[in-house]
Amino acid sequence: MNILIVGGTGLVGSETARYLKAQGHEVTLMSRKPAAAGVPAQFPHRAFDYIEQDATPDMFAGFDGVVFAAGADIRYVPEGADIDAFYLHANGERVPAFMAAVKAAGVPSAVYISSFYPLVAPELIETNTYVRSRHLADEAVMALADENFRVCGLNAPFILGHIEGVPAPHLDYIVAYAAGQLEGVPLVAPKGGVNHISSLSVAEAIADALQNGKPGRAYLIGDENLDWKTYFEIIFEAAGNPQDLPVSEDEHPLLPDAILFCGRNATVHFEPDEDAPAYGRQRIRETIQQLVAACAS
Repeated sequence: MNILIVGGTGLVGSETARYLKAQGHEVTLMSRKPAAAGVPAQFPHRAFDYIEQDATPDMFAGFDGVVFAAGADIRYVPEGADIDAFYLHANGERVPAFMAAVKAAGVPSAVYISSFYPLVAPELIETNTYVRSRHLADEAVMALADENFRVCGLNAPFILGHIEGVPAPHLDYIVAYAAGQLEGVPLVAPKGGVNHISSLSVAEAIADALQNGKPGRAYLIGDENLDWKTYFEIIFEAAGNPQDLPVSEDEHPLLPDAILFCGRNATVHFEPDEDAPAYGRQRIRETIQQLVAACAS
């Protein structure tokens, strides 16, 4: 297949590009600007901003599949923007418009990467604008599916991984914290926990979904349910600084309330859909060891 990955210079996009290429597919990346180095710099690139620019069907000529992994999340909000309005516009309006152009181009297969929150905490759809924006995008994109456009969704939890050339400053800070390099920051673990999945597992699920995904189906994917204490202690161990961390109900300096949509101290555990596309599991410890080694090098 000849595949376009939107958001291809990010973690999921780059991991997926590498995986699909290894499977013999042709891969082109699309993002606002090309990567300067590393894995994503090894692929053909098309510069495009789906939020600011209108997609047209001619952009997708020659592609057999499109992977959309560029939805707006909490790490990117334009300076001075109204946050709620931005999420509703970027996710709720612009993502479906982009995917409608993909359909109009006659691309037969597409996979849309979204968030787990609308599926595991549907009550947040009415109370949290970010979650509502993801839900609106999910519903509109899945509604595009028909016998000629096999689009499905993968709704993922917290994604872990490291790809050369893809910056991950939040992980750099956590590794520095685990290595004892952040003076004055208390060594504690938050209460609660969440499901995690590796970027490699997501890439494998995308590859299977492109070939076998059910049109209009939004799958819930995930790997390991971990409490935050276990999660942080795995990172500390990998950093060569094993700890028995006390659990605190206060806001954690490296896990702020702003990214915990179910609330501080919440436990968001679940089992993925049994009919989800195929991917490897039980990879979180190995993935943490790999990213800690990469961040420390």
